[in-house]
Amino acid sequence: MIRLRRAAEKSVVMLAVVLLWEALPRLGLVDPFLLPPFSEAVASLFHLFLTGEMFRHIAKSLERSGLAFAAAAVFSIPVGAFMGWNKRIERIIDPLIQACRNTSTLALYPVFILFFGLGEASKVAIIIWGTIWPILLNTISGVKECDPLLIKAARSMGVPGSSLFRRVIIPMALPSILTGLRLGAANAILMLVAAEMLGADRGLGFMIFYYQERYAIPEMFGGIIFISVLGVLINYGLVKLEKSLTRWKEGAVKG
Repeated sequence: MIRLRRAAEKSVVMLAVVLLWEALPRLGLVDPFLLPPFSEAVASLFHLFLTGEMFRHIAKSLERSGLAFAAAAVFSIPVGAFMGWNKRIERIIDPLIQACRNTSTLALYPVFILFFGLGEASKVAIIIWGTIWPILLNTISGVKECDPLLIKAARSMGVPGSSLFRRVIIPMALPSILTGLRLGAANAILMLVAAEMLGADRGLGFMIFYYQERYAIPEMFGGIIFISVLGVLINYGLVKLEKSLTRWKEGAVKG
């Protein structure tokens, strides 16, 4: 019952936003050319699916963002675990990390274009840059916050260093790492749209910019709606993954 009530509360909020979006242009409170009714945007999105155009954009965007997200995770998790474990190294490198993560990713896009050109490399690289930092910082934080008593207990039982990381440290840091992955996935979608607006001929970001230039506003909003839904689905998928991988936490709390 509690879950149903929470789901209903969330649905009411979303339904209210959709109804407001539908009503504003139909009542003449907003220019329908600038903000078409929600139903028109959804109808345009379905039309793009029926024509098959949407699938080629989705495939290319998922290829770019998936490759960048995987590369960011493969780099950030081991590096973050090492830095979280070695406090001296973390203290030395932290100022550089803070400077890099606080530099606007979009401001660096021209730099990536200069180095990699307008091809796929620059698009994937800018997504990687925007995705690395939440994964890296959450991994560092998760490892640093591991219970030292459990680590000492494992060492006292003769657990070697490699097994200590695999059996004790990584499981304890896993909730923080998965939070970083969720934030990184959200960043990958955000950076994807910006990366595809220059020098691309396929992709969701390219599609949105293409229709905006041609004043096909319902199709543009249809693409925006789809990206929002895609981001929500990815987030919920990672939440489910986090719950399945951290069931031991519930048992520990109950115990």
